[in-house]
Amino acid sequence: MKSPFEADLMQLAENRLAIEGVTPMIDGGRFAVKRVENEDLTISADVFSDGHDKIAAAVVYGGAGASNWTETPLTFLVNDRWEAVIRFEQPGPYRYSIIAWRDLYATWRDEAKKKLDAGKLTDLELTEARELVKAAQNSGRGSKADQKALVTLHERLEKAAGHGDSTAQYSLMMNAETIALLERAGNRTNLSRFPGDIPVWVDRTVAAFSAWYELFPRSQSGDPGRHGTFADVEKRLPDIQEMGFDVLYFPPIHPIGKTNRKGKNNTLTPDEGDPGSPYAIGSPEGGHNALHPELGSFEDLARLIAKAKEHGLEIAIDYAIQCSPDHPWIKEHPEWFDWRPDGTIKFAENPPKKYEDIVNVHFYRGALPTLWYELRDSFLFWLEKGVRIFRVDNPHTKAFPFWEWVIAEIRKVDPGVIFLAEAFTRPKVMKRLAKVGYNQSYSYFTWRNKKWELQEYLTELTTEECAEYMRPNFFVNTPDINPIYLQTSGRPGFRTRLALAASLGGNYGVYSGFELCEFLPVPGKEEYLNSEKYEIRAFDWKAEGNIRDDIAFFNRLRNNEPAMQDFRSLAFFNFWNDQVLYYGKRTADRSSYLLIMVNLDPHHPQGGHFEVPLWEFGMGDDGLIQAENLASGQVVAWHGKVQHWWLDPSECPYAVFKLSSA
Repeated sequence: MKSPFEADLMQLAENRLAIEGVTPMIDGGRFAVKRVENEDLTISADVFSDGHDKIAAAVVYGGAGASNWTETPLTFLVNDRWEAVIRFEQPGPYRYSIIAWRDLYATWRDEAKKKLDAGKLTDLELTEARELVKAAQNSGRGSKADQKALVTLHERLEKAAGHGDSTAQYSLMMNAETIALLERAGNRTNLSRFPGDIPVWVDRTVAAFSAWYELFPRSQSGDPGRHGTFADVEKRLPDIQEMGFDVLYFPPIHPIGKTNRKGKNNTLTPDEGDPGSPYAIGSPEGGHNALHPELGSFEDLARLIAKAKEHGLEIAIDYAIQCSPDHPWIKEHPEWFDWRPDGTIKFAENPPKKYEDIVNVHFYRGALPTLWYELRDSFLFWLEKGVRIFRVDNPHTKAFPFWEWVIAEIRKVDPGVIFLAEAFTRPKVMKRLAKVGYNQSYSYFTWRNKKWELQEYLTELTTEECAEYMRPNFFVNTPDINPIYLQTSGRPGFRTRLALAASLGGNYGVYSGFELCEFLPVPGKEEYLNSEKYEIRAFDWKAEGNIRDDIAFFNRLRNNEPAMQDFRSLAFFNFWNDQVLYYGKRTADRSSYLLIMVNLDPHHPQGGHFEVPLWEFGMGDDGLIQAENLASGQVVAWHGKVQHWWLDPSECPYAVFKLSSA
């Protein structure tokens, strides 16, 4: 019997091959790599061994906890780097790892051919071949038919050896059928495995590719004097479908408290009829599991969800973990809240801002675990009502461990649930939220206006490690953010920001009013004057000067062109003008290849020389390629790598060219 020391030594010696530099892998496998159903996952690793023997490697993968995993061979690239591409068909948790072994059959074939070519192949090499095939019969690999085929192969080799027919033995060992048989059923000498399995989380496609439209249901009646209902939202579904959106998102739809209710434009002195902020959640009518009575009933909501589906739309709701002072939780669970020494409850603050109409829960002390269970059950409540997408308000101010736990709990019930993190905060905090489970993340896109900062930010998001787990959602505006650029750019600026968000991002969103070029700000602030957060408004959704056609164009483009559906396919190219952003989106086979130019200057025409990426089609600098501007229908033939284009924002601030080498 071997001693423990000897057993460890033998295990170390057997695990002979080096497997290093495995990618993608997030924080050593602490968090999951993310993909969507049927999306390529390219796995790479450095695999090598001592000596000169041939080696082979594979990626093994399967559902988390599954006993039978699938195996896909790794292909050698260069400098000991190997690669494979795999896919997962269904949402849920998966794992993968890397295995490698000394391939003595490939080694024999390589050495035997060299000796044969040199006229030095002897009976000894052929004897070694027969011994390798004999040993393979004890490998335990392959099917019963494979094992039977190994016996037959060995018998044929022995018969040829008995006749002194070296040519027949060599031919048998070298034919494609034998090679495939030994790959399936042969021994894997010094089989080594990467220490640990790497988690992968697979989402529904909408997690990576979606177009969001946000509206306040209470402003859909067409009359600022009448509170809108879910039935009113139903009437708007054809309009939203016409623009091509696929996610319809509501701010909180729960009862609104009256204590310290905010009035129009965030005043502290509301009028009697002011509806208050929907983020002040909770009243005697209920809290996070209740509907604001004026919106309608749960039956009305169910009908809206069903009707939305008929129009190609999925409903998303806002989940804000905060409470009005009137929320039932405050009396039922005072231990979930922070109280001041004088016995008053602590209001929410983000100095210098103070939110007198809301209070926050805390996640530890007396709130753990009862608050965690309550919030989990609340998510499950809405899931049971048919909601599978949650935009979560300010998740960066809540406990990371809570999010990791609760998202995992919800996914046990439905792995297709999607969480969008509304966290405009520090980069590492945003990335941590993505790591712990959020499927989508708000981003800094809203404030990236210059060419260099857009290129720098998008390069980070599409090429650095965060691309493996963080999916940004490029909202052009929100009820809380009226960007300075939109306040000062007029209609051309709205078209510019739409073009950028819809064509750069896999996910993007607009808050209603954007299509009407709504821009009036609170003076000196990035906030909307007469904000819907504090009052009911009415709009003419097809008023003159709208950009609905632009929105519909880009949403059609996104759905019709496969190149638009891979966020990481983005590539920036040279356009010698800092006011024009120029980039490409393409599929791997180049069958869908788009070049997009956007004038970042909303006030002046801009143009210049640019490079046509002829090299991407295997052409030289003087190649000829056809380009159709999908925004205008114009077709041009570009002969040569350097061309010129002009963009007048008063006409159209963008161009989208589809390339064809035929």
